[in-house]
Amino acid sequence: MSSPPERAQAFLALHHGPGPLLMPNPWDPGSARILESMGFAALATTSGGFAASLGRPDGTVGRDEALAHAASVVGAVGVPVSADLEHGFADDPATVAETVELATRTGLAGCSVEDASGDPRTPLYERSLAVDRVAAAAEAAHRGPLRLVLTARAETLGHGRDLQETIDRLQGYQEVGADVLFAPGLSALADIAMVVRNVDRPLSVLVGPGMPGVAALAEAGVARISVGSAFAWVAFGALAEAAAELAGPGTFAFSDRAAVGRRATTAAFFAS
Repeated sequence: MSSPPERAQAFLALHHGPGPLLMPNPWDPGSARILESMGFAALATTSGGFAASLGRPDGTVGRDEALAHAASVVGAVGVPVSADLEHGFADDPATVAETVELATRTGLAGCSVEDASGDPRTPLYERSLAVDRVAAAAEAAHRGPLRLVLTARAETLGHGRDLQETIDRLQGYQEVGADVLFAPGLSALADIAMVVRNVDRPLSVLVGPGMPGVAALAEAGVARISVGSAFAWVAFGALAEAAAELAGPGTFAFSDRAAVGRRATTAAFFAS
């Protein structure tokens, strides 16, 4: 797939395959290369993982940084890449559209925009504004020869709202042009199946503790499975454990795990 339009077209098709698209989230070009070498057909950036790699909490990366990071991941791999663009780095629809327009210039195949505002006083955008924001993002994503795959995220479940409001928002987002729907916080199979029955776009879910496996999610109708920042936390957790071993008992069992990582990176970085 030599061109961004071809990668975007292939990315959308992956959401309509015989099983869910398994789409892990690298946090830098190196982790992206490793995941690609392991056979994953598409990747997505993670705002939390990238922010952590910069020594910052999630939500503190600016638009220019996020787009430059996305471009660096795109440049490292040959598979389609979607970018986590948080809330579009703006409240108003026009600036959200501008963010998506800028994303189309990075080589990305897709991007996501969420309805969480980042403001603790009003953590979710009111529904009509949230729909307008997705509409503006969709128009920007779909104009021109590159049709970026737009994922619209309803963050309701993470802010104490109920399943019906989640479904209502997702229905509004699909009506204004979202290609894929995403509701982080969905975990029970019955809830996932209910959402699938009530929307007409591919549904993406975020993995979490206690969730059913891929086969069960596929049976429920899930089209895409992502890990969010989980792989980044696994990596950073391994670093913390190794450092604690060195500083505590002063042993070096982590060297064995390091050998596994070295083999993985060698295979990824020097593959023909």
